[in-house]
Amino acid sequence: MEGTKKGLFKAYLDFNVLYKILIGLVIGAIAGIILAASGVTALPAWISMFGTIFTRLLKMIIIPIIVGSLVVGASSVSPANVGKVGIRVVLIYLATSAIGVIIGLLLANIFQPHAELADAVAKAAAAAGKDGSTNVWKVIYEIVPTSVLSSLVNETVLQVIFFTLLFGLCLSFLKISKDERIAKAAQTTYEVFDCLTEIMMKIVRGIMQYAPIGVAVLIAEVFAKNGAQIAGALVTVTVACFIGYAIHIVLVYGGLLKIFGIKIKPFFKEARTPFVTAFVTRSSNGTLPTTMAAAENLGVDKEVYAFSLPLGATINMDGTAIYQGVCTFFLVMTVYGRGLYFGEMAMITLLATLASIGTAGVPGAGAIMLAMVMQGIGMPIEPATNIAGAYALILGIDAILDMGRTALNVTGDLTCTTCIAKKLGFLREDSVLLK
Repeated sequence: MEGTKKGLFKAYLDFNVLYKILIGLVIGAIAGIILAASGVTALPAWISMFGTIFTRLLKMIIIPIIVGSLVVGASSVSPANVGKVGIRVVLIYLATSAIGVIIGLLLANIFQPHAELADAVAKAAAAAGKDGSTNVWKVIYEIVPTSVLSSLVNETVLQVIFFTLLFGLCLSFLKISKDERIAKAAQTTYEVFDCLTEIMMKIVRGIMQYAPIGVAVLIAEVFAKNGAQIAGALVTVTVACFIGYAIHIVLVYGGLLKIFGIKIKPFFKEARTPFVTAFVTRSSNGTLPTTMAAAENLGVDKEVYAFSLPLGATINMDGTAIYQGVCTFFLVMTVYGRGLYFGEMAMITLLATLASIGTAGVPGAGAIMLAMVMQGIGMPIEPATNIAGAYALILGIDAILDMGRTALNVTGDLTCTTCIAKKLGFLREDSVLLK
């Protein structure tokens, strides 16, 4: 009997986690609809507790993930490359990510993906507590923390991002110091934060194993209160995201290629393989060898793509940016019965762009980033709240959204790399893009 239990547990762990979450979504939705039909609108406290545990686990990891991944990401940029190539690559990555968030927000405003919860509108004035008069200048200067410890304790996401980026960039310069003592200490510090990041990724993987249970309970609660009409909103979210992905490829990437004088047809012929690979694997890092091979076939100098593509797999998250724009709108509309104020949209654009630097290029990382962005705009995913239920709905369809956003991320890495190589004269003379 004990051997059978171990076998079942191992089989559960080995089964694809995103499929498990999808199954949890279906089970939770069916259970919730049955409860709603029976006139039951709330789960027993002992069952609801499992959903609360899941949301608390998510909140627990946000700040450590930001600190570890951003310090490692920023300090991995070699100062020798933060010049002619590096600055241009980073700027174009961040610019396209910002455009991605804006596209996502625009589409969200057009499609209005929402499923207003029964008691949401009544709570809007008290829970939102905002009149749209966000002081943009105050938001900007408050990015700089007066106390780093206070920012960490109070989970002020934007301030934590600002400090960790600054810390990481300075660490990258210390790592190449001519003073052996300083260089050694900097390398040790880097390894500590790298270890912290790996530990957090291990914890995330553990939380994702528990996620199907948490998602099933949270979604059962949402469907019990509101019935099956929420499903339509999820279809709208999916459609809005994929239209955003298509628009970004055609207008942003196609526009960049045109501006930099790169032939579009041969480029996308080579980009096809990494695009499909990323779509299937849902991993920018896992697709990296394929993306590098495509860059080589396009005639990009290895000196450029060996630096920019791994960097892009870490900080260039255009598909994730569109996803953030659509999904944050969905969460706010679902829970508060209203759209986003201008100040909130500006904050989301800034947060999603900066947070993309620390998003791991692995399946499902965008969902964790979504929790960070919601925390940053003052709407954290708190246990036993409507917003936790709405977030669980997004997690349920995240595997589908992740396919498109990862494919877009990888295509963006290759596009930006090729454009910078063309601009700086790092395309080989035999490149298919020049013939």
